[in-house]
Amino acid sequence: MDFQLIKDSIPTSPAFVLDEGEMIRNLKVLNMLRHRCGCKALYSIKALPLSSVLAIAKSFVDGFSASSLFEARMADEILTGQGSIHLTTPGLRPEEWDEIARLATHVSFNSLTQYQRFTATAGNSIGLRVNPKLSFLKDERFDPCRQYSKLGVDIDELWQSSSLDQVQGLHVHNIFSATDFTPLIKTIEKLRSYFGKSLARLDWLNLGGGYLFNQISEHRSFIDLINRLKKDFDLEVYIEPGSAVVGSAGHLVATVIDSFVSDGKTVAILDTSVNHNPEVFEYQRQPQLYEHDPKGGYSVILAGCTCLAGDVFGEYRFTKPLAVGEKVVFKNTGAYSLIKANRFNGYNLPDIYIYQDRQLKKTKHYDYQEYRRQWCAD
Repeated sequence: MDFQLIKDSIPTSPAFVLDEGEMIRNLKVLNMLRHRCGCKALYSIKALPLSSVLAIAKSFVDGFSASSLFEARMADEILTGQGSIHLTTPGLRPEEWDEIARLATHVSFNSLTQYQRFTATAGNSIGLRVNPKLSFLKDERFDPCRQYSKLGVDIDELWQSSSLDQVQGLHVHNIFSATDFTPLIKTIEKLRSYFGKSLARLDWLNLGGGYLFNQISEHRSFIDLINRLKKDFDLEVYIEPGSAVVGSAGHLVATVIDSFVSDGKTVAILDTSVNHNPEVFEYQRQPQLYEHDPKGGYSVILAGCTCLAGDVFGEYRFTKPLAVGEKVVFKNTGAYSLIKANRFNGYNLPDIYIYQDRQLKKTKHYDYQEYRRQWCAD
């Protein structure tokens, strides 16, 4: 991506830019895995549900994974019957079940109580999300296997029940942003040790998301693992990446609208906010910045424009002073940013652009009427 071209071409910010070429490169990695080991890939809509993203992904995947009725509706609208829709959620609502059951080809119930409540009326392929009780993450906010987890049926409880004989599949997801396959290998080893040949009674196994396939250079261990699962148990194996597809393809462009010194350090106020990339604040994560130079002689704290004291992206270094009116670009903000963005303080959401063949196309602009519809009762 030509970041300077992006900064020169966008008239106003904040702006979210999706690099179509980068996204297609990521999808081609998944496509390669599909052909080499016969796994099926689903794009996880929760990462970024832009219709343009789904339209691009559709040609490279076997369907979409959804976490709610609205996501299932969007998946159905884009796929038009040409692909699978897998749904799993801890928050299955009784009044939505009939429509979900109609839209989703596969449903993985999050608990045995959900399964018992809804399965009698299910006409789709039914599975259970299993909690393998294997933690690979230091931060429990990301850990699906944390103590008192709400995500999935405890593997010991499932092993002691007869439910595995009554469902068509299992869903497992216990990692986040993994750049090697060690957690997956250990998880499958545990599933094998518990259920053994009983896995052959199933039709499918969904390995969830959380693996950054585009950042893993050697895929042989994954390919071998899938081939063994298919050979030993005659299973259809699914993966459902989200961040691996769009994470590196999204960028947030902002403009410096003020600059001053506070307690001896330069603070630059941007026309965006951590509310446009909420995981910065939620997890105290400093996003990557295109202009940052570790050896730069000028240090600047980049802060957002809201009244929240902690609306701060972090301290960065530049090769020259950062002037009011200059643009900066936060990299790798494609996943779990725009989907979580909000209008705190009434500041507008970013415009959305698609970058393709060194051309920018604006695809979305939010106006005051959308803000008003959200908050006015008339």
